Amino acid sequence: MIRTSAALIALSLSLGLSSASAQENEANSASHMHDSFGETMRVTDYILRIQALDDNGPELNAVIDYNVEAPVEARRLASTGILRGRSVLVKDNIDTREFATTAGSLALANNRTGRDAPLIANLRAAGGVVLGKTNLSEWANIRSNDSTSGWSAVEGLTRNPHAIDRNTCGSSSGSGAAVAAEFAWGAIGTETNGSITCPASINGVVGFKPSVGIVSRTHVVPISSTQDTAGPMTRTVYDAALLLSAMAGEDEADAATIGVPRIADYTAGLGDFSLEGVRIGVMREQVGNNEQVEEVFEAALKDLSDAGAVLVDIEFEPNSEMYRDSFTVLLFELREQMGKYLASIPEMEGAETPRTLADLIAFNEANADTEMRWFDQGIFQTAEATTDREAYETARANAIRIAGEETLDKLMADNDVRFLVSPTRGPAWMSDLVLGDQFNGSIGFGSPAAIAGYPHLTVPMGHVERLPVGISFFGAKWADHDVLKVGAAYERARTAELPRPSFRRWSPE
Repeated sequence: MIRTSAALIALSLSLGLSSASAQENEANSASHMHDSFGETMRVTDYILRIQALDDNGPELNAVIDYNVEAPVEARRLASTGILRGRSVLVKDNIDTREFATTAGSLALANNRTGRDAPLIANLRAAGGVVLGKTNLSEWANIRSNDSTSGWSAVEGLTRNPHAIDRNTCGSSSGSGAAVAAEFAWGAIGTETNGSITCPASINGVVGFKPSVGIVSRTHVVPISSTQDTAGPMTRTVYDAALLLSAMAGEDEADAATIGVPRIADYTAGLGDFSLEGVRIGVMREQVGNNEQVEEVFEAALKDLSDAGAVLVDIEFEPNSEMYRDSFTVLLFELREQMGKYLASIPEMEGAETPRTLADLIAFNEANADTEMRWFDQGIFQTAEATTDREAYETARANAIRIAGEETLDKLMADNDVRFLVSPTRGPAWMSDLVLGDQFNGSIGFGSPAAIAGYPHLTVPMGHVERLPVGISFFGAKWADHDVLKVGAAYERARTAELPRPSFRRWSPE
């Protein structure tokens, strides 16, 4: 990446580009929903911020590569489509024609496909500007059980803008950190199970995992054809809905996208949706064991109630077979889907081109000093040996049924609620490459929505000692628009103070 001078850093910081509060962002979105002139003009400022805070200063390592000509493109597209020159950073497991797609691995360091994933083609057609590529947990955090989220061999460890010694969660770590640091108008992440929503929550931004099938997965480095999806990460719910509208679309190469009930404009009605009388189920067991998170969540629930929502407490523990069988699905599909992606890429210049998961395993073994210094590839190896199709098909049917029909659908029907809520995750933990991730697994309810392919939205709800935490909204399959509307209504009702990124190490005040 480009390193810049101290003078340029001073220029960037003198531009007044401190992170805006959520209230300021909401007001800006409300007053400029159809006018992106300001955003178009900010693209140069975003690049200066990247150079000052990612390439230099705290060195967040959120951005792998970026296009210094993006301001020119933004001005050219200022009257095009619904995005009108808005700048978007893209997780580096999604193909874009101008950048390599590495998935964070040195095995794909020269993987310049020269092609756009269909979701990127849709983004450009809508007037969006691809500003650059973001760092991620290598291979979307599916290589090892002992990994540290936010680390890749290509770019190193992504740092949290709110506390640079804290984790960014994974796998869309760079996308979450980049949006929090205001390196772009928005970013695209991908999720298999928590990889959009966890980094969004921990970095204090909005993240939306759409129903599987709303957005194409073609030319995205895969894990699972059952659970994978791309989704928006932004500073407001409105912006997430706008970005989703640009990304979404049918793709003949991705059967999951054919004939699904998507809509053209996910921003429609967001500003008018009322919480009055809306019944929302509160997942009490998934609040977890952190008293400070519970306190913030209770304040968010009060905001919902004060705005007219009817809250219904739900005591529920998911069937553990869902997790077991979902993991079997991920293992089986990883080997197959990774092979299909690798077979589709052109020969890489100056490097051997991997074509199978076995080739990636061999590469890691041959480059263990750089690829496996801190954690192994145990999941890769297990996936390579997971070949029983009958067992896979049984596990897939069971996992989807339990997560969807027997969990989310049943909870909403039995309690006569339209949505479910819980905290998304706890606050960011200390990053530790030696010991790996230390997150609190008692908090959150994201797995059923991930496994069943249902929508999941996280919205900032406050902080614990200046470390952001988010609230999650869940709805029925294909109820993406409704989930965005209830999230936007909460965002308007929210009374909590949201923290601003400090770009320093965390310390008690």
